[in-house]
Amino acid sequence: MTLMSTQDSPEEEHSSLFYQLLLDLLGYSTSIFAALTRYPTAVDKGLMSIIENFILEELNLTKDCILAVKAISSLGSDIQKIALDVLDALIRLCKVYSHGINWDAYLKMIEERKVLDNEEAECADHVSKIVKFTVEKLCELGILAANDGGNLVSLINLSWKGVVNLLQLGRGSLAVKLNVGDIILTLISLANGSLRCAAETWSSPSKETVSAMEARRVFLPVKFYLINAVRIISQYPSEAFCVFKDIILSVIMISTFRIFLIKDELLKFAGDAISEILEPTSFHMLNSFLNSTRVKSEQKFQILEWLFGDETYSDNVPLGCKINEASSMSAIFSVSSGTMQGAKILFIGRVAVFVNLLKNSPDIEDDARLGMARKLGWLLCTFTDKDVYSSILVLELPTMSRPSQKQESDEPLYHFIINALKTFMIVTSSSQAWGEIESFLLENLFHPHFLCQEIVTELWCFISRHADKVVVDDMIEKFCSLMKYTEAPDVALNPDSLVRKMARFLCVLVTCGPNSMVDKVYNTVVGYNTSHHSSITYLALLMEGFPLIALSEKLRSEAKQQIVTQYFNFLESFGGKLPIEGGSAVYGAPVFALSAALQFRLISISDAEMKTIKFLVAIIHKYRDCSDIKIRDKYRRLLSETLGIISNMKHSYTANELEEVILSLQHLFISGPALSDGKSFQCKPNLSSFMAGLGNIELDDREDNAVSSAVWELYHMLLREQHWALVHLAITAFGYFAAHSNCNHLWRYVPPDAALSFDLATGKEADEDRFMSELKAFLEKETACPKIRPCPNTVNMFAIDGQMLKETFKKIKDVDPKLMVSDPMEIDNEKQPNRKRKFPDTVTKGVELLRDGVKVMGAALSEWQHNQFDSTDIRDKFLTHFSQLEDVVTHLASLADSG
Repeated sequence: MTLMSTQDSPEEEHSSLFYQLLLDLLGYSTSIFAALTRYPTAVDKGLMSIIENFILEELNLTKDCILAVKAISSLGSDIQKIALDVLDALIRLCKVYSHGINWDAYLKMIEERKVLDNEEAECADHVSKIVKFTVEKLCELGILAANDGGNLVSLINLSWKGVVNLLQLGRGSLAVKLNVGDIILTLISLANGSLRCAAETWSSPSKETVSAMEARRVFLPVKFYLINAVRIISQYPSEAFCVFKDIILSVIMISTFRIFLIKDELLKFAGDAISEILEPTSFHMLNSFLNSTRVKSEQKFQILEWLFGDETYSDNVPLGCKINEASSMSAIFSVSSGTMQGAKILFIGRVAVFVNLLKNSPDIEDDARLGMARKLGWLLCTFTDKDVYSSILVLELPTMSRPSQKQESDEPLYHFIINALKTFMIVTSSSQAWGEIESFLLENLFHPHFLCQEIVTELWCFISRHADKVVVDDMIEKFCSLMKYTEAPDVALNPDSLVRKMARFLCVLVTCGPNSMVDKVYNTVVGYNTSHHSSITYLALLMEGFPLIALSEKLRSEAKQQIVTQYFNFLESFGGKLPIEGGSAVYGAPVFALSAALQFRLISISDAEMKTIKFLVAIIHKYRDCSDIKIRDKYRRLLSETLGIISNMKHSYTANELEEVILSLQHLFISGPALSDGKSFQCKPNLSSFMAGLGNIELDDREDNAVSSAVWELYHMLLREQHWALVHLAITAFGYFAAHSNCNHLWRYVPPDAALSFDLATGKEADEDRFMSELKAFLEKETACPKIRPCPNTVNMFAIDGQMLKETFKKIKDVDPKLMVSDPMEIDNEKQPNRKRKFPDTVTKGVELLRDGVKVMGAALSEWQHNQFDSTDIRDKFLTHFSQLEDVVTHLASLADSG
């Protein structure tokens, strides 16, 4: 009689008797299994077959009973309890039988392919079949219990713990009988299914704050599945490797899910809970591969290549999900192992996994560390993704501690990445992986993306602080030599030149390292070489803020005295002749050197005779009257640097010639030739600093005062600037001026069309109140130090910046090296014919006409300010294009002259 027939029987007494009989039968089975444990394994083939069939039928009956528990109202709980006793007794029987088998001999016979015809081998095969039946049925019961909504917790525990315990028997012999990979995937699937349900619930628009208790209730069952998966993977790493993609995909999903939860304030407790409960356990799954001696090095490299493969930073994102949208959390668990590398939604999770690997590198094997070192370039490249970039700058994550440590507090993701990389460098410093790290650091020394360059520079600084002195000195020698190889006239004035980049890097390096490094760089660049090349290198270092104050006392005194002396010597000799157009030195180098030293507060200077003010007046006149483009460029640079010098010499504002300077600047920038110079904007940063210093002098508020009117007009020009950097500098200068000036009519300094007066929506309506409101907000932000929280607006704002940086990075990366202008190569003049290729006369004549046309246009543009005062936007655009035209014509003229 089947269960269905008894259930449908109208006779209640008959049903009660049947269920009691079923209970007795299950209890009898339990007793049989217990009795079998007291006797050795059967040796008769017939008896073996009977026992195997009995166990298989008993497992089927137990499964049917558990399935029918809900339909049995009166004795359902009793049947469930006795069914669990049956399973427990069977598990104990399997253990007892297994302990009586010599598995080493059995496995050796299988390995040698001997015929299993002896009694011991038959017993081993018999026990293997029993264990196989039991494991398969326990897996089925574990799946049924997991899908029951948590009503069969006891069965979940018994079944999956039983599976793990039984798989540990037989010294791995069950790997041949069972599909271990499927069992692991089943556990992974159960864990992912629970997390998917939680993600769908918590991503609802109407969600409420998730409590820590609710989150733990969701995550603890998932941890149970993962722990059992880890145990099986550790026991059968070779079999688990066959399905490593799905296993590691689960690790990535959990890491990504964690970051999504932490981003949302309503899910913060859930984010903390998953960090504590799930992430360490999931990380052990990955470690089970990387730390196993039974997984070959090539296999570990294959895992790391798949996990951190180069395909990941493709713009082709199949899912179309945005990492900053909490509503897309459920999409995390829709990614398959086949599409993982193209799923942008998992980017940040993969980064977190890599960083955790770096952080826990002391517990990872050497071959895995070597593979990780080879993928550092992948890690750096992911930082250029806009969503990863914004997360690095904004997020604070609960750090995942090592097993031997307690849970740490929240840490900014950026700091976590830096510290993880430093840990990895320490661990690998004496291993084969160190060569890969050195190559990585050198190749990315000037990475086009600023965040990547900051990280690489910080790692170099870490080396300079903690490496042996011999290693650091050798490193400094090589970097200084590299600077000298890249020297050329005027490259020190170009912030994007290789010399300036090297100088910038060295200045940061010596600032972070011991003071002896400063002396080492100074002596290498200046002390041992007095050539013009060393002066170019030294100037580049000064313009990047080389810390003269950190030099030893004698060197510091000599360096400061040299800068001041050369500066005043240049002022005295200025005006005698025109600037040299070629040559090997930088024209006006002492001015640039002093300006940089003052800007970085490296030295102080007294100019009692006000030579600097007089020099500035002379420079303004020469710049205004010069018609030669190349010479005017030199005067413009000197003008800008001199304004910077005066802004850092407060006593210069008391000079009698200051009024003449202000009026000359007004004539130059408001109505003079600077209007026709498309590069005059290069003076405005230092002009802003100079204008800020005017707040410390007394200005007449009368409208008929020429000096005050000049200051108004200059501030009008600066505050109209629309480039974000110039807006920042102008508003900073005006804020300082307003705070220190004695003027009572500050509104006169603000033009009606100031950049901050316009509304952001249309950019057409200007309002003075809006300017004052923006000024107040700007000054408050400058003095505040807010704690950044990952609110949607902040994250999205950083994501927009990240996208712009990524586009810039791609443009730089995509430049064809063959199209780049290279330095001239030295040749043997004796073997080469000394001849020039002459351009056709018509080409030369055409270039002359172009040059004359540019001069005519430049003169005409100076009058545009008076005639087209309202067309500021059009004029600015025209001047920008005109400046570019000037550069092109100048380049063509130089080619024609040399042809």
